[in-house]
Amino acid sequence: MTVKELLKKSQRDGTAVLATNFYNLETLTAVVRAAKIVGAPVLLQLTRSSIDYMGLKQAVSMGRRAIEDNGLQGWIHLDHGGSVELVQRCLDAGFDSVMIDASEKPFEENIETTRKVVELAKPYGVNVEAELGYVAKLGQEQDGSGFTTAEEAKTFVDATGVDALAVAIGSAHGFYKKPPKLDIARLAEIHAATPVCLVLHGSSGIPHDQVREAIANGIVKVNLATEIKDTFMRALKGVLLSTDEIDLRKVFPKAVDPVVDLLCEKYRMTGAKL
Repeated sequence: MTVKELLKKSQRDGTAVLATNFYNLETLTAVVRAAKIVGAPVLLQLTRSSIDYMGLKQAVSMGRRAIEDNGLQGWIHLDHGGSVELVQRCLDAGFDSVMIDASEKPFEENIETTRKVVELAKPYGVNVEAELGYVAKLGQEQDGSGFTTAEEAKTFVDATGVDALAVAIGSAHGFYKKPPKLDIARLAEIHAATPVCLVLHGSSGIPHDQVREAIANGIVKVNLATEIKDTFMRALKGVLLSTDEIDLRKVFPKAVDPVVDLLCEKYRMTGAKL
């Protein structure tokens, strides 16, 4: 099954795939352990920062090996690819899905760049995701002025041929300054306007009932990153404060269990099965 097929299956089933970022061996271990417990598909995400940190080939090899060793069905996705050049590197490295993020560019430039990536990816047969609208980054305000509209979404999808579209409906990357409130009515309008697979970025901290409502109204891929990092680091700090152990091979694994618990909840929330 390809990522395209996986997302379409979720669309038919009324579920969503949980797409999880990983940053090191421990966070990767947590993802695959949780997916194995729940019986969920694994969609591992790498950003440019993670690729720069771990190395492209090494990160992909780690992901593939973890999926295989745990007997899971899984794929690797480029999250927030900021350039066509990075997308090309990831296609050549065997990624199953790529995202080109030109959402901060003017509308026509976003279309042009996304169309270029869609054409670039065709020989590889991979899923292509883009972003439309303003999904606030860490520390930025989300006031609703940059939310995706149904009209723009239809125009964008028709013009680019993109497979999946991350939409701005009130979520944000990173932590929230105030309780998030997703614009479900807007999401429903976008879903009615185009059959494209819709993606929710910035799910960390959004109440589960809101995420489930978003899934019921067209979201088929839910990205999770910040809570993974935060849960691991909080647990690790707690361990470090309670021990004089210097062997990181004994210390780091103790911070994995809380991340597994978090991810089991998130996998059950999204509901995707194979």
